[in-house]
Amino acid sequence: MIAAQELQTDFHFPQEADTQLSSDTDLEDPEGRNAKPGKGKKGKKGPGEKGKGSGAKGQGRVNGHHQENGMENLSLFEVVKLGKSATQSVVDDWIESYKNDRDIALLELINFFIQCSGCKGAVSSEMFRHMQNSEIIRKMTEEFDEDSGDYPLTMTGPVWKKFKSSFCEFIGVLVRQCQYSIIYDEYMMDTVISLLTGLSDSQVRAFRHTSTLAAMKLMTALVNVALNLSINMDNTQRQYETERNKSVGKRANERLELLLQKRKELQENQDEIENMMNAIFKGVFVHRYRDSIAEIRAICIEEIGVWMKMYSDAFLNDSYLKYVGWTMHDKQGEVRLKCLTALQGLYYNRELNARLELFTSRFKDRIVSMTLDKEYDVAVQAIKLLTLVLQSSDEVLTAEDCESVYHLVYSAHRPVAVAAGEFLYKKLFSHRGSEDEGLPRRGRQCLNANLIKTTVFFFLESELHEHGAYLVDSMWDCASDLLKDWESMISLLLDEPFPGEEALTDRQETALIEIMLCAVRQACECHPPVGRGTGKRVLTAKEKKTQLDDRTKITEIFAVALPLLLAKYCVDAEKVTNLLQLPQYFDLEIYTTGRLEKHLDALLRQIREVVEKHTDTDVLEACSMTFHALCNEEFTIFNRVDIARSQLLDEQVDKFNRLLEDFLQEGEEPDEDDAYQVLSTLKRITAFHNAHDLSQWDLFTSNYRLLNTGLQNGDMPEQIVIHALQCTHYVILWNLAKVSEGSSKKGDLMTVRKQMRAFCHMCQRYLSSVNTAVKEQAFTILCDALMIFSHQIVANGRDALESLIFSPDSSLQTELLNFILDHVFIDQDDDSNSTDGQQDDEAGKIEALHKRRNLLAAYCKLIIYNVVEINTGADIFKQYMRYYNDYGDIIKETMSKTRQIDKIQCAKTLILSLQQLFNEMLSDLGCNFDRSSSAFCGIKELARRFSLTFGLDQLKTREAIAMLHKDGIEFAFKEPSPQGEGHPPLNLAFLDILSEFSSKLLRQDKKTVHLYLERFMTFQMALQREDCWLPLISYRNSLQAGADDDTMSIVSGISSRGSSRSKKTKPPASTGKRKLPEEESSCSSSDAGVWMGREQGAQTPVMMPSPHLTSTVLRDAKKLRPEEGYMGVYAMSNEPQPTPLQQPHQTNIDYNTQVTWMLAQRQQQDRGNMQYVKMRSHMPHAMRRGTGLMEDDEQQPIVEDVMMSSDERLEDLNEGMDFDTMDIDLPPSKNRRERSELKPDYFDPASIMDDSVLNVSMF
Repeated sequence: MIAAQELQTDFHFPQEADTQLSSDTDLEDPEGRNAKPGKGKKGKKGPGEKGKGSGAKGQGRVNGHHQENGMENLSLFEVVKLGKSATQSVVDDWIESYKNDRDIALLELINFFIQCSGCKGAVSSEMFRHMQNSEIIRKMTEEFDEDSGDYPLTMTGPVWKKFKSSFCEFIGVLVRQCQYSIIYDEYMMDTVISLLTGLSDSQVRAFRHTSTLAAMKLMTALVNVALNLSINMDNTQRQYETERNKSVGKRANERLELLLQKRKELQENQDEIENMMNAIFKGVFVHRYRDSIAEIRAICIEEIGVWMKMYSDAFLNDSYLKYVGWTMHDKQGEVRLKCLTALQGLYYNRELNARLELFTSRFKDRIVSMTLDKEYDVAVQAIKLLTLVLQSSDEVLTAEDCESVYHLVYSAHRPVAVAAGEFLYKKLFSHRGSEDEGLPRRGRQCLNANLIKTTVFFFLESELHEHGAYLVDSMWDCASDLLKDWESMISLLLDEPFPGEEALTDRQETALIEIMLCAVRQACECHPPVGRGTGKRVLTAKEKKTQLDDRTKITEIFAVALPLLLAKYCVDAEKVTNLLQLPQYFDLEIYTTGRLEKHLDALLRQIREVVEKHTDTDVLEACSMTFHALCNEEFTIFNRVDIARSQLLDEQVDKFNRLLEDFLQEGEEPDEDDAYQVLSTLKRITAFHNAHDLSQWDLFTSNYRLLNTGLQNGDMPEQIVIHALQCTHYVILWNLAKVSEGSSKKGDLMTVRKQMRAFCHMCQRYLSSVNTAVKEQAFTILCDALMIFSHQIVANGRDALESLIFSPDSSLQTELLNFILDHVFIDQDDDSNSTDGQQDDEAGKIEALHKRRNLLAAYCKLIIYNVVEINTGADIFKQYMRYYNDYGDIIKETMSKTRQIDKIQCAKTLILSLQQLFNEMLSDLGCNFDRSSSAFCGIKELARRFSLTFGLDQLKTREAIAMLHKDGIEFAFKEPSPQGEGHPPLNLAFLDILSEFSSKLLRQDKKTVHLYLERFMTFQMALQREDCWLPLISYRNSLQAGADDDTMSIVSGISSRGSSRSKKTKPPASTGKRKLPEEESSCSSSDAGVWMGREQGAQTPVMMPSPHLTSTVLRDAKKLRPEEGYMGVYAMSNEPQPTPLQQPHQTNIDYNTQVTWMLAQRQQQDRGNMQYVKMRSHMPHAMRRGTGLMEDDEQQPIVEDVMMSSDERLEDLNEGMDFDTMDIDLPPSKNRRERSELKPDYFDPASIMDDSVLNVSMF
């Protein structure tokens, strides 16, 4: 189509400009993009051109700006941004300015595009005259600040909300207003196209995006101009042919010449437009449709769709369609979405279908696959596109293609399902032949009846029968008239088939009843089914009126038909269950206003008959709910329904009491008939007791007697026990409801209390039953009862119910926990007894897993609501990894909720679960287990998972993590080695597990935990390096990992006596602050070398045995920081020191000697720390005075970044001891505020010297 030459080469960019600008451009020939040699050069003007058109000024403009009352007003960018002026007038003003001085007008237009990109720079007149476009763009790129974020096309706010649309409209109107003259002057359009092409190659995203959008909109406007030219050329050619075909006498030669001249001008203009479009397409589109920015790619695809739809003769061919087809594979959903919407505009016009055949055959599979796109919006549009393809031709899509869309009507995402429902309706239901014209509008032979059959067939073939509500909801928007044709549905169910007509099978009738029920529910509730949609929405007035009309229609139709349907299908449990749900959607007032009382009586008789015939729980519960819906005191039919209900229940209760007497009084074992009669009657009573208050009949006594007899004899049928437990539970709940409402008598509260406690004791006894189903029922009811009668029963001002609070004792808690361990945490195969094929076996496994999940959730609720002790959750938490796939979500949520209740107790429970697993491993593998074994690695992995649940906020979990480490350390040293002294404690390997939580400790807490660890260590332990001691070594290293950044940590605190901080004076000795012993100290490099040579291989600090040592340098052998090499704070004695082996007489050192030695160690270290800090505080000032190289305060070491501790606890130890300490006024740092928010250390550092330490050997 566009075969004209390109724009001239003067609008190219130099080679260096190309390399300077965009690195992601795909230009192959930047010098060959432009067209028409000899036209459009925009370089410097010659002397003869300079004054052309520059003498006059527009009446409303000065220097290219809008004028108002002779004053300079706004630039073109600001006018478009404000949007107050009509775009037409803005363009007209610019055209007037262009006619007066085209350079000034073009300069403003160029600056308009630059400003729209968010660039603060501007092109000056001098730059415009003397610089090429590439140089201008390079200059603007240098002045662009991408970090500012000021990009008008994407900015939000009332000012920028319509800027993008105004920008696009301005370009379109500009071309439309210039289409007859200015765009052909070989100057304006060439300059603009050259500028936009250059900007589209820029590395600056804003330049690239703005220029691409402008170029595409410019192209769209040019396509419209080309289309108009084509129409005019066709008209001119037709006029010319008409005139030429006239006879010679009637032919007007002058007119022929005018028409030829006009056609020639139009052809030249069209060639010019084609050159412009070629320049834009090849210079911008071909490269930017593959841009790295998805929004730029989307702009290109959106506009090419407009071109193909607007000017299909020129653009709707495979040369352009291929770009859309290729881009359908784009990795960004918004680009794929633009492809589909562009194609929808093409397929919607059936006249264009012939030109799309090749494209459809090539890319049809891709479109079909996009119905399963991960982006739901893309999937919806793909289905809509296939619907348009389907309408264009039935032969394009194969059966497999259609089936891939059919199943999407069951999608949980409603827009996808609705689109698939429309596709299904168009494919299966919208084709009407001539034979359908004569069919009746209602009845079994009407057109809708046939369509309803088709719906039923589709529903059955999909093999997703439980999703009938989803199918109806999917088709509701497009086929609501069909789905609301309940008369035809009833006719299909009740009327006899006509001769030659095939009757519905039993399975098809069941499916039709389900679809009918779902349609009734959808019409009355007006919201999607559960699992599809975000919830109920506010209905409009029209929707409310439609809802009321549908409900009235439903009542009028089914009030008459429902008794007939129940009479026909009364023996079919599944059909009856669905039919009995229909009265819930009736407008009961119509029974009276429509004089339908006789049909109500017929319905009540049918329900009574159903109750007497069925023992299925679902059917009985449906009957109960139907009576509950009909027994509404607001309607006049209440008395009629209440009498029928009372008669039915009287008969059932009397029958139950009579059968129970006979059943319990027989001396011999009751036969199966009697047991069946008791069970069936008990099922009916239990089903009705769920929704109706049967307190007037004393069912608690009879049921309790039945349960007690079952315990005594042990031969009670399990189903009788299960329903008796359920019925008794309902009795207590109804009595509690009456007591809570205040409508009970004085003694009723004590009665409920006695019944509840007796029933809970009965359920506890049934937990030891041999029957699993009975135990599960007893467990479930117990958990519910404990939740209901917990301490929360008095919430919301119900203090009168305080006497009903029931807390489980330890024995009951133990039995509940044992039940969970025995019946929930079991292998899948152990609980599956199905042998009826693989499919039934899988279904049975899923059902069994669902039941076990419910049991676990019931018990976890007791933990979460603090009904049972939190530490009982340890047996649950330890199963987290092993049963992660089955119960991982439940256990994780339980841990989260438990942590919200009590962080510390939750942490103790977690460590307890790890300890239990560790003990189990020891009992299985023995004390000499391999730490690389799967059992130990599993425990360690579980600890890692537990650690991740604490999150990233260490301050919130600080105390909990500290308590966790405390319990873990105590457990590790709790049991001595069975091999005797000198061997590691039995549980020492637990420290390896505990190290998984070290990363959750704050730095100051790591040091404190390390001090607590040393309470349990002896000197010999610290020196051990055998493999069996590696857990201790690795745990100590994990505690020291966070302190390496701060080798000169200083502990500063204020005593409880309120000693104040002073910058220059030394505080009195009695109020002096005390420093905790540090893990790291500084020394001279030579002393460090002596120590390193003496203790080779030592990787962890050790506690030194003798008070003769006067420096803590020996506690750390790691290298010093460079600046610490200047300090000789600690001088190590050159005299040989006695080793521990040379001091046998010092093994029994008294407590006072220990304390004296430790305090001396701290005093010496504190002095060194103070001198170090003092020296470091003076060094920066000296360096500034000497060199001036450290002017930035941030270069100073932040010496305040230290551990904050509670030193008040050490005050008693500090009294009477004159330490040579000083107060340090630490410079303010960015961490000051954070540390001020820290809580006191959870561990008491002073405990290292309390009486309990006497029981631990320190050396």
